[in-house]
Amino acid sequence: MSDEGELSADFMRAIGKQVKLLRERAGLTQKELGDRLGYSEDLVSSIERGRRTPQPDFLKAADELLDAGGLLKAVIEDIEKAKAKARVRHPAWFKDYARIEREAVEINFYNNHDVPGLLQTERRIRALYEMRKPLLDDATIEQRVASRMSRQEILTGWPPPMITAVVEETVIRRPLGGPEAHKEQLQQLLTLGELRNVELQVMPTERAEHAGMGGSFVLLTPKGKGQLGYTEVQSSSRLITDPEEVRILAARFGSIRAQALTMRESLTLIENSLGE
Repeated sequence: MSDEGELSADFMRAIGKQVKLLRERAGLTQKELGDRLGYSEDLVSSIERGRRTPQPDFLKAADELLDAGGLLKAVIEDIEKAKAKARVRHPAWFKDYARIEREAVEINFYNNHDVPGLLQTERRIRALYEMRKPLLDDATIEQRVASRMSRQEILTGWPPPMITAVVEETVIRRPLGGPEAHKEQLQQLLTLGELRNVELQVMPTERAEHAGMGGSFVLLTPKGKGQLGYTEVQSSSRLITDPEEVRILAARFGSIRAQALTMRESLTLIENSLGE
């Protein structure tokens, strides 16, 4: 782990120790504190062990309930600064893609195993990193969650990039992260699917012909530049710049879109899955 990563982990553990000390001084168990603040016992435990970054609302409420005299509120600004630093840190093999993605005016995704990172909820992202094998340490998980969430800022910028995403029906059916996290993800897809710059389609499992059997890929068009391709397998990534290879991916993506459900049919399928 880098020195910066160690400092961040130590910082979170120090805050957790403060919360624990104040809680014990008040004679409360983790469950009792969680119940009074409206949070789960597991969340309180994770914060006290430095495994979760406490949110401002938690720190403000805990400060008042535990009569901390502003001790917990005082670290909110420092936490926000630490999170801002974490947002710009990507794994070395992903940095080139992240840079191009920020500059893109158009992004096309075909995903056969999960929702594209730009469309994932924070809860989904965290669950994906927590289930990664081999295991990631807690500081790395926090850093990567923040980094992926920071990428989503391009969705609210102006002008936003045009985004087209085709995902497999199995992605809509598989409850990664548990039922509640999956429900939240489907709701997010429905919300994003109504945006003018987002076109979301689902590839139904029943299709007898499928142009995307070669695996997931991304097509990106940076402003004023030619289209590029990107593939990623088992943490090995490849940025595709050869015009002929990019042309083939673009043609393949066109076939995939034609074979998938329409945008309205796709949103209806997601709505129905949400109600099941």
